[in-house]
Amino acid sequence: MPEGMMNTKEVARYLDIHEKRVYALIKTKKIPATRMTGKWLFPKSVIDDWIERNALSGLEQARRKSERIAGALLAAGSNDPLLDILQTCLKKAHPELFIFSANTGSRGGLLALEKGFTDIAWSHLLDPESGEYNIPYLAKWVPSVKAVVVNLFYREMGFLLAKGNPLGIGGFEDLTRDGVRFINRQEGSGTRLLLDHNLQKAGLRPDRIAGYENEVFTHIEVGLSILSGEADAGIATVAVSTMLGLDFIPIARERFDMICDQSIFFQKGVQALMQVLNGDLFRQRIKDLKGYDFGNAGRILYTQGE
Repeated sequence: MPEGMMNTKEVARYLDIHEKRVYALIKTKKIPATRMTGKWLFPKSVIDDWIERNALSGLEQARRKSERIAGALLAAGSNDPLLDILQTCLKKAHPELFIFSANTGSRGGLLALEKGFTDIAWSHLLDPESGEYNIPYLAKWVPSVKAVVVNLFYREMGFLLAKGNPLGIGGFEDLTRDGVRFINRQEGSGTRLLLDHNLQKAGLRPDRIAGYENEVFTHIEVGLSILSGEADAGIATVAVSTMLGLDFIPIARERFDMICDQSIFFQKGVQALMQVLNGDLFRQRIKDLKGYDFGNAGRILYTQGE
């Protein structure tokens, strides 16, 4: 099979759908595919673009619907279990406000912000050259947005492993060993960027890792893949390891930010979110979760034009 191509079974696994569903999508011409020597093939790069377009299309529809709901706030981008708790606390403190969040990955959140499909983007994109998070990507992904970057928290990211670490995994080199199955995050996510950066730094090729092409869209899915025995290792937050009782080996301490247009930042919904972030209700809910630092929570780190 040509490099960078997937067959129907592989694309079904990649999209986490039944193979029959793939054939249905081909029949209705809803998925990009090409036929070679009697078999359907799917270029991975084209499928990735197709996933991103569909995600943005869904956000566009959500934007149109939200405009009919007073107090609605749209969010898109990266994923963290704390965001769900934060949104629940916001709803309790301000019942009149609604926040709808889509897990598109950090890059997808910034693209949605640029297109006006979301009000705020969650992001933890590391720039390997500078060591800075998120800000170096603004000119590329959100050039028309007068961006303000606000820190939400710092968090520990690391390997999630089965209880007791039965395979003795200790670092990135171990991911290339025979018998080690990896579960990856989707391309465009900050977690995927963190993985690829470390692989490059260690001189390791992704194709040496069994399961590198197996992708999920949230941290909790990474944890559940390991808990169920489908995979032996993945990268996620320490919070997921605590929730699921998995072993955790730290890799990096990363910054998780909220990015929005300056005009949105002063709206009631965003200001209420900032109050809840530093309020007693939220802090009591997460006080037993280790691996998070709220020392700069709510601090404006960057404002375009200043």
